[in-house]
Amino acid sequence: MNLRPYQLQAKTAIQAEWDRGVKTTLLVLPTGTGKTIVFVKVIEDEIRKGGRALILAHRGELLQQAADKLEQATGLKCAIEKAEDTAFGSWYRVTVGSVQSLTRPDRHLKFKPDHYSVIVIDEAHHSISPSYQKIIKHFDQAKILGVTATPDRGDQQNLGGVFKSLAYEYSIAKAIKEGYLSPIRALTIPLDIDLGTLKTQAGDFKLSELDDKLAPYLVSIADQMAQYCKDRKTVVFLPLIRTSQKMQEILKAKGFRVAEVNGKSKDRDQILKDFDAGEYDILCNSMLLTEGWDCPSVDCIVCLRPTKIRSLYCQIVGRGTRPLPEKDHLLLLDFLWHSEKHELCRPSNLIAESADVAKIMTKKLEEEAGTDMDLEALKDDAQVDAVHEREEALAKQLAEMKSRKRKLVDPLQFEMSLLDKDLVNYQPALGWQSEQPTAKQKTQLEQSGLFPDEIQSAGKADLLLERIRERRNSGLATPKQIRFLESRDFSHVGQWSFDAANRMIGRISSNRWRIPHGITPKTYKPKKEVNNEFGLATTL
Repeated sequence: MNLRPYQLQAKTAIQAEWDRGVKTTLLVLPTGTGKTIVFVKVIEDEIRKGGRALILAHRGELLQQAADKLEQATGLKCAIEKAEDTAFGSWYRVTVGSVQSLTRPDRHLKFKPDHYSVIVIDEAHHSISPSYQKIIKHFDQAKILGVTATPDRGDQQNLGGVFKSLAYEYSIAKAIKEGYLSPIRALTIPLDIDLGTLKTQAGDFKLSELDDKLAPYLVSIADQMAQYCKDRKTVVFLPLIRTSQKMQEILKAKGFRVAEVNGKSKDRDQILKDFDAGEYDILCNSMLLTEGWDCPSVDCIVCLRPTKIRSLYCQIVGRGTRPLPEKDHLLLLDFLWHSEKHELCRPSNLIAESADVAKIMTKKLEEEAGTDMDLEALKDDAQVDAVHEREEALAKQLAEMKSRKRKLVDPLQFEMSLLDKDLVNYQPALGWQSEQPTAKQKTQLEQSGLFPDEIQSAGKADLLLERIRERRNSGLATPKQIRFLESRDFSHVGQWSFDAANRMIGRISSNRWRIPHGITPKTYKPKKEVNNEFGLATTL
């Protein structure tokens, strides 16, 4: 089985982290992009080197999926550590193990600490829990790979406590753009439901209260679905089993062919097969299908389980993002939930790279309620608007800086001058990245010309220092050059070369610190430079 380009890059990045001595690393791939294929190929390489591998998961469907993909992609069979099945004494070099079983002392203590050379944790956002930690600590000599669709966790504990690096991340937006996931069109339904009074539990809305709040709106929601879902294959996510069953009855009365599945359904597998085969139009569930279930023909998602947890929201929407030749997009129905703290996950949170872009997208979706909008196009427009807003904020900061005569460069000015999306949209992913910048980082930033007090995290400081090193090696303008020239109204000096910036500063200096005649700073761009046959810079 040939890996896609991003899957091959992911596998190479994981092995590179291990080779440089980072034993615990994280892989982030969106639902539907083949994360299982990546980690079974990593395992195949480990087995070829004589190692043993353990695949950990918390649900039987995930274990079976991993076992099937392992044999399909590599030809390797595996032992099972679950319930009455055990891998102890097995000659198979790969084990798929249930966390619930292995966490028991009589199960994991039978194995020597060095029995496995690699442990893969599927759905790694669960790995902070004590059950996973007990297993990881026992097999303390193994290299650890965590695999997840998003590195978020609702109770605010950070995965950086387990994983020391992020080996590779592939975004939903990039997967859609490259054709590996279906485009998403979001449609906001102007049905106001106020969640401001709901209590939270484990970082998210309390399900019983959410269920009570939702119940009076089910008939109205079904009316909306009758308008938008009649020719679609739809999955509806609800908070509790009783609400899921109630919604099934309401939708049946509207003329839909609808089924319902939950953790207690005895005929669950048959219902899922019948839905896949087209026997039903709509499938209701109480959060059962967020992991370990694939049905590419799903082309509509209705999320009636509002959440603050982005990883959960991505898992829900991910049930419909797998592409098919006859499927041109996924329709995501978004109801107008209201929360005072604005912590709700909305369609914009799926692909927006920063909070300000997400806010602009959400506002537009609400303004255009009743019209389905392509999220990718909406994001592109919102990014332009966000840049304008940042530049306005920067202009105010620059005016303040002039009055303070600060010698060091404001980091925001540096980022905006470079037009570097990774810097502008930076969000910490791992624990150490969220911490305050170290004293050493602050000293290095100040020596490079940046004002360190404006930088809020160690991860952002690390990325800024990396960019400064790259720019120095590439002969690009320094932070101090950027500050000086942009204070004279030159634009985006961060894209100039060091020599071009130096020449302009020299011209201003020789002109008694005034702009030379014929130069309009706001529109000025330095002429392109090339190296001549003697290796000297020549201006074209």
